[in-house]
Amino acid sequence: MRHRKSGRKLNRSSSHRKALFRNMAKALLTYESIRTTEAKAKELRKVIDRLITLALKNDLHARRQAYKVLNSHQMVQRLFDEIGPRFNGGGGYTRIIKLSSPRKGDCAPMVIIELTKLAGAAPAPAEEPKAEEKPAPKKKAAPKKKAEKAADKTEEKAEEAETKED
Repeated sequence: MRHRKSGRKLNRSSSHRKALFRNMAKALLTYESIRTTEAKAKELRKVIDRLITLALKNDLHARRQAYKVLNSHQMVQRLFDEIGPRFNGGGGYTRIIKLSSPRKGDCAPMVIIELTKLAGAAPAPAEEPKAEEKPAPKKKAAPKKKAEKAADKTEEKAEEAETKED
């Protein structure tokens, strides 16, 4: 019986599973959205949620724990400096979207796992100019009519011809 045994084995040894989730976590933190099977995505969610929670703590011990999983100083720095500050806390850092078509070879259900707050979607805090410094709104020029555009072109051609003659 499998009572109180959490986690999926995914038909792999423990070291293979550990390497799999390390690689998938690196890929998800790099690209912020990856395509994988449903079972792997549900297990990967646990790893990523722990890493982002560590990034919210943002202390030396948390960075060392994240390094144990990611094995890359650049990934740890990106996690703590870019990805972690996007989230307020309280969980819900990843989203799993089921795809309509299964994988061709074995008909495994495929999903897209992504971070809920993507880099491009995060609004940058823009500083508004003070009331005194607000620039006056620009007035758009009225659109020229076709006759005016034709007259402008003929004037330009005439000016070019005069400069060539001189």
